[in-house]
Formats: sequence, C-alpha cells, structure tokens
Amino acid sequence: MNIKLTGILGVAVAASLMVSNVTAKTIKVQASSKAGDWAHKFMTERYAPKLKAMTGGSLSITVLPTSAVVPYKESIDAVASGILDGDLNAISYFSGRDPAFAMIGDLIAGWDTPEQLQNYCMTGGGREMLQKIYDTLKVTAGKIHVIGCSPYSREALVSKTKITTVAGLKGVKIRSPEGLAAEVFRLVGAAPSALPFSEVYTSLEKGIVDAADASAYINNTNSGMHKVAKFPIYPGIHSMANLQFIMNKKKWNKLSKDNQTALEVWYIAAYTEMRRAADVEDKEQVAKDKAGGEITVVDWVQEERDKFRKIAVNAWENFAKKSPLAREALNSCLLYTSPSPRDS
Repeated sequence: MNIKLTGILGVAVAASLMVSNVTAKTIKVQASSKAGDWAHKFMTERYAPKLKAMTGGSLSITVLPTSAVVPYKESIDAVASGILDGDLNAISYFSGRDPAFAMIGDLIAGWDTPEQLQNYCMTGGGREMLQKIYDTLKVTAGKIHVIGCSPYSREALVSKTKITTVAGLKGVKIRSPEGLAAEVFRLVGAAPSALPFSEVYTSLEKGIVDAADASAYINNTNSGMHKVAKFPIYPGIHSMANLQFIMNKKKWNKLSKDNQTALEVWYIAAYTEMRRAADVEDKEQVAKDKAGGEITVVDWVQEERDKFRKIAVNAWENFAKKSPLAREALNSCLLYTSPSPRDS
C-alpha cells in the first residue's frame, strides 16, 4: 500500500468542507506513550491539530499520556464503558485477556518492516482480526469499534551490558510486556518482568532490570534510556509493537459519516508519517551516537538474528494453542506473510 499523504489529507479536507452547522466535538484518547517522549510529542504537537483542520473545526482530538485516566492495562475497559472515548495503546498489553492480543500486538521477530505490519493492519485483514477479538471478549463485545492498528518502528532493545548473541541474553533481567514477548525471552534464558514504558528508565537506573524491550531508538534517546543503558541493540532483534486506535462504539456511531472518514484518514496519515519520521530520526541518532563514543551501538549478525527467530517461532506455536482466537490470529498473520499458513 503506497499511501500518498498529501492526496489523502486533501480528500479529507475537501470532505470536511461539506460539514456545516455541526457542534464541535473533542474526543479524548489515552495513549501508551508518556508525556514528553518523542512519540507523544509527535501525536500531540504535530498531528492532533491536523484533525481539527481536516474537519473544519467540527472534530478535534486530545491525546493523553499513558495512565492519565486509567492504568494502561485497563484502557480497553474504560473505552468499552465510555470513560475514555478512545485508546491509542499497545495491543500486546492485553495478552492476559486472550493470547490472540499477543499475536496481533507483537508477533516477536515475525515482521520484516514496520511498513509490512502497517499494510497487514490496513489492507491485509489485521484490523478485521482485531475487531473480531474485541467482539468475542465478553467485556468488550459490541462496545468497541476498531479504527485501525499500526506500528511506527521496530523497537531497539536497550541494555546496560553488551549483548551480542542469543546466548548473551541468558540470566538478563529484562523489561518485557507480558505474553508472547515474555515467553520468547524466557525461552532464551532471560528473566522478563512486565513494566509500563513510563517506569523503564527508573527501573534501569535502580538495577531492577538490566535491559528493556522499550521503544524506537529515537524514543529511547529522548526518554533518557541511553544515559543509563549504553549498549542499545539496533536494528532491533525482537519487537515491533502494534498500536491500536479504538473508540467506544456508541460514540463512534454518533459521529457524522464525514467525521468518521476524516478520523480514519487522519489515523492512517499520522502513523504513516510517524513511521517514516522515526526511521529517519533513528538513523540520524544512531550515527551521532556512534560518532560520540559514549554509547556502543550493537548490531547482531544475521546468524544470531536467525537463531532468535527460530526460538520465537516455537513461542508463536505454543501461544497459538492457548485459545482458538490465538490460533486464528496467528494464521491471519501467516496468511499475509507467507502463501500457506498452518491450519493445525
């Protein structure tokens, strides 16, 4: 899918001009990013204002930082009940509800590029699969509308020690979301613990963890991670967090058709531009850090990356056995990435 942002935004703005005499509405969503980090500033400063412009002032969005209204793992309950209008959160955070969230949210070592995963979400069945998961869960059935899902970067692992091989992960205390990511790290001998992104820096600083499945390289830099963890692995070996954009279904249905379209287009454009910007800024920051000499950027050889992926594939299959939805979600991913998904 080759998204032309200028054209998309132009169509949306043109559509918005047809909207008249509509009471201005602001939707409030909670994100997984913390206030002040790169991803949060991108959404709040660079893209949130564009929705208002696209809709002629009839619709605007406020993007709140993680846990601003409810704890990050309870955001889907808050959206279902109407406490939050929407959620821009990491899907894998909800793996404890059903392992299917792990498959859609972060198929560890399963995607080649963020663009590939974004395309799966937008046109390859990913959004529909996520909607089915929500429609199946008792607490969210009929209460959540999935606007879309997308990553914006392959995450760079941050570490206080130099890790160059799969074997080097043995015994490492590592921050990892619960679910599939944690299972993969257990299989390689690491000791994962679930912490929100907002607590990663202090946990590294205090020695609670030695390394962290964190975020994009530039986001890690702006969050101060490399001040205490000076051996980042880049390009990342593991995680490509898929973030969702969901809304309370009743509130979604109350939006005009024009504003629904504008919100969908705004989201696709925002995450496409953020993905491209993160890639550029990641590479620029890596070059600066390599030149600076204080930070050692670790790049795993392909042989070690392949070893890690083989272990991850075993974890996929183990997780797929935990629920029918998880099996279906994994097959949905494999159908997009390979011609013949396994049906067992």
